[in-house]
Amino acid sequence: MAITAAMVKELRTKTGAGMMDCKKALTESNGDMEKAVDLLREHGLAAAAKKADRIAAEGLVYSYIHGNGRIGVLVEVNCETDFVAQTDNFKALCKDIAMQIAAAKPAYLKREEVPAEVLEHEKEVLRQQALNEGKPEKIVEKMITGRIEKFYKENCLLDQEFIKDSDKTVQQVVTEAIAKIGEKIDIRRYTRYELGEGLEKRNDDFVSEVMAQAK
Repeated sequence: MAITAAMVKELRTKTGAGMMDCKKALTESNGDMEKAVDLLREHGLAAAAKKADRIAAEGLVYSYIHGNGRIGVLVEVNCETDFVAQTDNFKALCKDIAMQIAAAKPAYLKREEVPAEVLEHEKEVLRQQALNEGKPEKIVEKMITGRIEKFYKENCLLDQEFIKDSDKTVQQVVTEAIAKIGEKIDIRRYTRYELGEGLEKRNDDFVSEVMAQAK
């Protein structure tokens, strides 16, 4: 089947992949658009790790407002080209990340950003908890290691369970997006605002609200 420029353009618009990659995928799939998308995704997953050293200086600063203005999120997500930044797939990823931040309220972007003094304090608290539970000293350190991992999963965005699929972490979602889009993607920074934060107020279940809106 002859692969036309229009077909290549359609596949590139759907996936954000490079022109030559799109043409190759369409050729391999004999013009089947859905198979070509799958081929690009499979190739991307294998190549995603190779993109770690590439420069991602384009992207979007995405804004998300929830609950009639009660929660607001600004997140900067970087990619390699302005073309990809304007695709529906990239914008959808940015929205998912912003909703994750709104719902799960991560304190840090990644575990490497947790200050040493915070970790040491957390370890000491966990150590005392384990001892108070009557755990033998020799297994306390192993328990602390496991509980610190739980701390990371609760407090670090990239380690958190993805709100739309608890079988995946946010990092896995980003890696899959790299595979699908074909460019390096980084969550660079974010800010979360909550109306009345720091003031005395009732405790609402924002996670449930954001999840309901996500559906």
